[in-house]
Amino acid sequence: MTSHTFATPPETLNQEGKPRHVGVEIEFGSVSTQNAAEKVHALFGGNLEREDQHCYRVRSTGLGDFLIELDSQYVHRVPGAVNDKQEFADRLRSILVNISELVVPNEIVCPPVELDRLPELEALTEALVDIGASGSSASPLYAFGCQLNPEIASREAGWILAMLRAYVLMSPWLRAIIELDFTRRLASFADPFPADYARCILDPGYAPHMDQLIDDYLAWNPTRNRELDMLPLFAWIDGPRVRSRVNDARIKARPTFHYRLPDARIGQPGWSLALEWNRWCVVERLAADRDRLAGMGKAWKENDARLVPGNWAIMSTGWLLT
Repeated sequence: MTSHTFATPPETLNQEGKPRHVGVEIEFGSVSTQNAAEKVHALFGGNLEREDQHCYRVRSTGLGDFLIELDSQYVHRVPGAVNDKQEFADRLRSILVNISELVVPNEIVCPPVELDRLPELEALTEALVDIGASGSSASPLYAFGCQLNPEIASREAGWILAMLRAYVLMSPWLRAIIELDFTRRLASFADPFPADYARCILDPGYAPHMDQLIDDYLAWNPTRNRELDMLPLFAWIDGPRVRSRVNDARIKARPTFHYRLPDARIGQPGWSLALEWNRWCVVERLAADRDRLAGMGKAWKENDARLVPGNWAIMSTGWLLT
């Protein structure tokens, strides 16, 4: 079992008073989907099921159900297809797979786990290294990511706004300390929030009700292409409102933030799931300290109003260390 220490966020219970969960999605290369699925099965037990050559599920483990697949919609078998069409599709898919395996990652979608069980998922990343998995730094062709999906602690607009403010204020700092991989810069990793949206939500007089909070978010961010994608959460709160503005079947409504990390640095010394989770907890701690959050927001606005703004990533450090 891993010895990495996972930080505890200020809020450990969800809006129903039950332990919060977090989902994790990990991308990697150099290991087949089958081998990765077998490793998940060996670690967590359950039932290993093959859906096609590049899609497996490990069901009924002590943590829940895992999905392991080549992360491309074009390489999976189409259920119910006519034989001749299926044979042609299989041949075409084989060609696409041979090409895709050079640049398309395998992905493990982990079940949501309680916070105190995150070390078990760290053990999975270490086990992947043991069987030869590699991350973004292993090849200039790789642009592999990782996602954290922390369950919300409250569905109140004020709490969600505080989390948004904290993330917007910390985004430059996070990008700086993560040292975004060159491949991810070329691949146009998820965009930060627009400056005008930051100015809107960091205004100390901004105190929206939920409908306005969602409408304002959609006005500036009608896209999944954000570091902190709020569309799954807002779709869970008010699906029709979100889908009237963003027609994207990939949006999955759920009571979580969708935090896109730029890199999955499997096998790189110093990288761990705990490291990324602990950085997220810095966001949550800032959101929970409303006085510090307000002061940092005021400093951001003053810096933003300057003719030549200072480096906010560096300026942030003082606020985060207090």
